[in-house]
This record gives sequence, structure tokens and C-alpha cells, in this order.
Amino acid sequence: MTKAILIAGTHSGVGKTTVAMGIMAALTNRKYRVQPYKVGPDYIDPTHHTAICGTHSQNLDTYMMGVDDIRKIFARTSVDADISVIEGAMGLFDGVDSTEIASSAHVAKTLDIPVILVVNVHGMSRSAAAIVKGFSEYDRQVNVAGVILNQVGSERHARLLRDALTDIPIIGTLPRNKDITVPSRHLGLHMASEQEYDIKTLAGFIEANIDLDAVISVADTYHAPEPAQQPNSIVEPDMKIGVALDSAFCFYYQDMFDSIKQHGAQIEFFSPLKGELPDVDGIYFGGGYPELHIAQLEKSRTTRALKQLAADGMPMYGECGGLQYLCSSYEIEGVTYRMADVFSAQTRQTNRLQALGYTEARARDGMTFASGTILGHEFHYSLTECARDSKFAYEMVRGKGIGNGMDGIVEHNSMASYMHAHPATFPVGNFIGMCRKYGRR
Repeated sequence: MTKAILIAGTHSGVGKTTVAMGIMAALTNRKYRVQPYKVGPDYIDPTHHTAICGTHSQNLDTYMMGVDDIRKIFARTSVDADISVIEGAMGLFDGVDSTEIASSAHVAKTLDIPVILVVNVHGMSRSAAAIVKGFSEYDRQVNVAGVILNQVGSERHARLLRDALTDIPIIGTLPRNKDITVPSRHLGLHMASEQEYDIKTLAGFIEANIDLDAVISVADTYHAPEPAQQPNSIVEPDMKIGVALDSAFCFYYQDMFDSIKQHGAQIEFFSPLKGELPDVDGIYFGGGYPELHIAQLEKSRTTRALKQLAADGMPMYGECGGLQYLCSSYEIEGVTYRMADVFSAQTRQTNRLQALGYTEARARDGMTFASGTILGHEFHYSLTECARDSKFAYEMVRGKGIGNGMDGIVEHNSMASYMHAHPATFPVGNFIGMCRKYGRR
């Protein structure tokens, strides 16, 4: 039965991603079967987890998924692991608005998993004890079982900190190390496929400065509930869904892939950057970085073919980067590039953040495959202007969407939104059903 630990921080930027990745690497180096997770809607950190552990990282988000779903997903995906390592998000107690929902603390409480708190101690000594005391006592239902001190300046600094912090075990003291970093850009860290960090070096840094046996001991205090009987979810595929996957389209949840397969579809990955176009019954374009590959996408054979496929009735679904790509054009730094033209809309990249946060959308009746209330998130720097007669699938209850309280532009059987959705509320079955109907015409 798996051990489990959640690595949280006092706030963003304290080094919890480096610590979590390093612990995953060190445990993997010791031949543990590590199952990684990420709190929140993040797409990027899980790619690093997956590269390090060799196992697909899963998201745990109590806003988008609800507590029951994360319990089920954690039970299903952790059952064969020696140890599960969850990387938190933001500060330990930071959730939606002023609530605990979607916070690392909420996940820790929901799964009853012990927490190791990462504290950036640059420029402080005894004050670190006050911070740790506050975090450990703020919510007694959250078990802060140990701390890792980051950005320790010297051996003397470490001694001062150890003398001050006497109530909670210090599991590690990490010296400043400019070589152990992951570069970032406007939407977050670089993807794992772009990073050339040395996993063995990362593992060695952690082994040298963190008591990994103590980490394992804390994780061993987790008591997993008896696993519920899992229904047989193997469905024989009778159709194919194309999923765009390359450097331009790379933001996907593993849960979405699992859900597509559970609804009877085989996934065929393809690269619009390479001009690929598979023989499929529908296409899913995730988010990513089309703006970094815009000239290549404009010339792509895939881009030129999509408009006619959509007009013929092939269902297409796009999120954020997928929306931008399926528009008529995309303007970047004053240069306009022709895109797929599935939707009568123009996208323009800006130098300022246009939307960031969780979303809630109410699907409008009769608009493609959308239905019910859908929870998700949005994060983009672009603006999209649609034709006056454009139709929309969503009315926004929370979040910005494309604009004017709407999101999910619709044309033929295709729909694309700024909102990234999770299969906990997104009607994957409706989309697959529409694709199946198209394929059987």
C-alpha cells in the first residue's frame, strides 16, 4: 500500500517545484515506484514529474474535480506505487477567493496526507520559526509534519535556524544553487521536453541536503483507505480521435485522455507543426504555445485542411491555444498570420495578462456537444474578436471567456473556448458521441 507526502510552500516562488521534482528524482534513483501528482490546474509541472518518474502525473483539483473525484483518482492511480509525491500550488492555504477550495491544504485534508512545508529563509533566522508556527497551527486538520528550509546562506545560518525551529522536524536545508532551476516564460515553466536538466544531478543535490529517509518516514504515516472495487473501464474502441500534440499544442490532462478512451475512442496523436492530419472521426486541440511557432503553423498542410473538414461536419474541440489556432488569423507584434479559419474570429497577442483564474460556464442548449455546468480555468495573454453573428456555447458565471460574458465559439460541429476544462464536468461522452455519429455517416 502506497506511502504519500504533499510538498507545499509558504507562497509561490519558495522552491517547492524544485524540491518536489528533486525528491521524486531521488526516490526514483533509489528504485522506488513513484506516482507523481500536482495540486491545481497546472499543465506544465506534471510534464516534468512524468519525465522524472516515468509515470503519468495526475492533477488533483478540488474546484474542478470535487473531493469525491480526487479521492477516486488518487485511489486508482496510487494503488501500485511505492510512494506518492504530490506537489502543491501557491501557498499551502491559498484557494479560490478566500476559501480553502482548490488549495494544497484542502487536498491534504481530503486525502489525509501529511505535508512537508518548504520555506524560503533567505534574509531571516528566528523569524522562520514564527512562520512555521503560524502555518502549522492555522488549521489543525492539516498535518504539517516537517519543514525543508530553502536558500540557506551558510552553515552558520543553518545552525541559527535549527536552534530557532524546535517544534517541527527540519528535514532538509538547501543551500543556494543557481544551477538547479527550470527556466520559465509567460505561461509558466518550460515544458519537460524543452529542458535539459540532469536528473541525476538533481537527485544528488536532494540526497546531499535533505534527509530522504525522514521524508519516507513522514510519507509512511499516511494510511490509505481500503481500495474500493474499481469497475471494469476497458472499452473496446470503435472510432478514432485525433489529438494535436507537439510543441505548439501540449497542455492536456491525463484524465482527459483516460476519459476519451473510456468512452470508446482510440487516440491518435499528430503534429500540426509537421503538417500531419490523421484519418479520424474528430479532433481535439489542447492549449500550448502556438504563438511561438506561428510562422510554421501558417505554412502547415494541417492548417489549410481544417476549414473544409469542419464545414463537412467533422467535430473539433479547441482550448485556448486551440481556439487561437482555429481562428481566421493571429496577430503577433504587428504581423498577422493566417490560421485555420474554422471560426470567423481574429486573435491578437498582447504583452499583458488578459485572464487568469478558475471559471464556471453554463452551457447553452442546442450548442454542439456542451451541456450542463462546466468548471475549468483560463490563463492567456491574447484577445479574440469574433464576428457579430458568432454563436457561443457558454455563458460565463465566473471568468472572462472570449468576452461579453460568453465563451466557446461555435461553427458547424466545432467549438473552441479560452476555458480549459476537466472531464469531471466536461461532457466528454457528448463530444465522442458526436464524433462517432460523424464517422458513421
